[in-house]
Amino acid sequence: MNTLAIEGFDYRTIPGAGGIGINVAVAGSGPALVLLHGFPQTHYMWRHVARRLTDAHTVIVPDLRGYGNSGKPIATGPETYSKRTMAEDIVQIARDLGFSRFGVVGHDRGALVGVRAGLDHPEAVAYLGILDVLPTLDTWEVLHGVDAKIAWHLFLMAQPAGLPERMIAAVGPDFFASFLDGWDTDGASFTPAERDYYVASSIAAVDSIVADYRATAGIDLELDRADRANGVQLAMPVGVISQDWGSQLGFDAAALWRAWAPDLDYQAIDAGHFMAEAKPDQIAAFITALAAR
Repeated sequence: MNTLAIEGFDYRTIPGAGGIGINVAVAGSGPALVLLHGFPQTHYMWRHVARRLTDAHTVIVPDLRGYGNSGKPIATGPETYSKRTMAEDIVQIARDLGFSRFGVVGHDRGALVGVRAGLDHPEAVAYLGILDVLPTLDTWEVLHGVDAKIAWHLFLMAQPAGLPERMIAAVGPDFFASFLDGWDTDGASFTPAERDYYVASSIAAVDSIVADYRATAGIDLELDRADRANGVQLAMPVGVISQDWGSQLGFDAAALWRAWAPDLDYQAIDAGHFMAEAKPDQIAAFITALAAR
């Protein structure tokens, strides 16, 4: 599989939780900022935004475990791809690079990892930015009736191990391209070659991607429920920038986030799901303002 790299960034493999090798791109100087990608992509989705932030930050851009060029361990239990384990990967990467405290900004799946990092490691996460996703617990609670079809892939990949992986692998190019094409409402988020790269990298990671999503319907949901019951919240400044899904599906997204994050800035954006690629100036400005709070 051909891989794409962020120009001007140095690459290295750093051990995450359990010694799993995490592919990491690093550039810049100053306080640490970790950028986490979403589905069905890799760290490369941050290429435009990351380069805009290196003057003021040491920008750390990993492939999540199970994605891109990071290790893809077999899921021996729900913990392998729990967001708690994936958050521990990020904390260990930052420590290896000399940072005990850092900002985190995540898109989609990466945002869920960032939320868990903030809940589990409040001493390490200075601020948290979230692009176009809801907390795990709230995602499942707002999906009702026919409107839930918008998240059909969540239900598919929540099924027991075996069948979802085989089904997706059988139509891998069509499956992953359907999200890249259907969610790119801006129409210019990536080139055809970049789209093909995302498809190829996802096909190579079917089992781990499904395990990541399956965890969100299991252990990740249990962790969120326990935190909600115990009143655990995100103690750091939190910024959310998202499409206006709430008005379309009948919920108040800002209110859902505020229940987790008292120090919240919520913004709606006129962009598609791949907003970091379609509108990098706006996303870089969002991150810069968040870091200054």
